[in-house]
Amino acid sequence: MKVGFIGIGNMGLGMAGSLLKAGHELTVYNRTPDKAKPLAEKGAHMAASVAGACKGDVVITMLADDSAVESVVFGDAGILANSSKGAIHISSSTMSVALADKLTAEHAKNGQGFVSAPVFGRPEAAAAAKLFIVAAGATDAVDACMPLLEAMGQRTFRFGEKPSNANLVKISGNFMISSTIETLSEAMALVAKGGLEQHQYLDFLTSTLFNAPIYKTYGTLIADKKFKPAGFSAPLGLKDTRLALAAGEALRVPLPLANLVRDRFLTLLARGDETIDWSAISQLAAEDAGLGK
Repeated sequence: MKVGFIGIGNMGLGMAGSLLKAGHELTVYNRTPDKAKPLAEKGAHMAASVAGACKGDVVITMLADDSAVESVVFGDAGILANSSKGAIHISSSTMSVALADKLTAEHAKNGQGFVSAPVFGRPEAAAAAKLFIVAAGATDAVDACMPLLEAMGQRTFRFGEKPSNANLVKISGNFMISSTIETLSEAMALVAKGGLEQHQYLDFLTSTLFNAPIYKTYGTLIADKKFKPAGFSAPLGLKDTRLALAAGEALRVPLPLANLVRDRFLTLLARGDETIDWSAISQLAAEDAGLGK
């Protein structure tokens, strides 16, 4: 397929690379062109603008937040104005349910398709095409996109014809991950304060009751205190927690744990480091316990 890809960050680089490996014709655009050069060296075309990446069958966006998505979709230079009728926009960004609904309506007015397909997995999973992808949209649009989704991930889960369904799944999933990081942080601070070795404790947890990748990945980062380079930065963690709270408010669903995690991210970011991994909220639990001084 002829594909445009907008947003070559930590995740986008691996995802776009997987499309190239699968043989798709790829045109890439990134606000900072140097980040896309590794893809150009492997055969991707470099677009000088958003419009230049919108000439194919599908354009994929992988961007940080609602504001970034809106900046490339709307206006005379955006995706809506420069994609042909029948073209499909796949948004893999973690964005709000409200924006997904807005994009669905606006693309439909233009005779274009819109599919939400956010992903679960860190940059190493993106590079290895091992992402889990959550997709929602009109059946024919999702069907048409499946070769691309299958090239980027190990499994795609479909959640109906309303694109924002996928965004609600993604937001709720990231809320669960951040809550898991917090509970791991508190438990590991507890055992460390009691004189136990955290790696040994983590091996016990992940070999018995909590044998899941999320515990292994983040438990290791916490025990190793390896928070840079960030696989997923703390500002993005705060943003996603706010998305969960906004969705909860809209649906009248209280999320008390999300409020706690939001405050953890605010405390961490108040210290001024925007580049640290979101698992660094574990430092707060350790400091609360009088560790690490």
